[in-house]
Amino acid sequence: MRITVFGAAGNVGSRVVSEALSRGHEVTAVVRDAARFPELHPDAEARVGDAARVTDVAALSTGQDLVISATRPAHGSEQDLADTAEALLAGLTGTGIRLLTVGGAGSLTVPDAVDTMAVDDPRFVPTAWRGIALACNAQLDVFRADDGVDWTYLSPPANLEPGTRTGAFRVGTDELLIDADGVSAISMEDLAVALIDEAEQPKHHRSRFTVAY
Repeated sequence: MRITVFGAAGNVGSRVVSEALSRGHEVTAVVRDAARFPELHPDAEARVGDAARVTDVAALSTGQDLVISATRPAHGSEQDLADTAEALLAGLTGTGIRLLTVGGAGSLTVPDAVDTMAVDDPRFVPTAWRGIALACNAQLDVFRADDGVDWTYLSPPANLEPGTRTGAFRVGTDELLIDADGVSAISMEDLAVALIDEAEQPKHHRSRFTVAY
């Protein structure tokens, strides 16, 4: 499979690139600044581009089977997430190319609180993270309003940190996954596994899914 990854030098994006390459896929790793090329996996094709620019999305997806977006805005620019979602969709409309996006957990419902989203529960989204969580909710709204692209949105659990690749996790849809101790977590490595699993065996067309231990 030929895959373009935007945000390829980021915490999640770099792991997605590595996971895809380990499975034999051809990866075009995209960053906004060529100065970050040394951070990219040596087996990926390094390219400069911006997921928020429609022309870049169109150019860097040409001839590809799949586009993955793992971008994150700088602090204070959280609203860029929704704009980037619109650019990704516009750049892929009519191409037949699938889009997988790593989003946020804020829009997931909390299992023990009826109709409460994680963004409104400080146990899972602390006040300091509320801004980016709300921006991710707006990002998901953009995707849900689109019917021209075969998109998939992956919401991580409440806690997403570097760790170990185990390949063992649960998969859900719109509810935050919590273990017996009340913890909602997964490693970035296993999130990448879940994303490439979805790339290889699509199950969530124009919908959101989530994963956790």
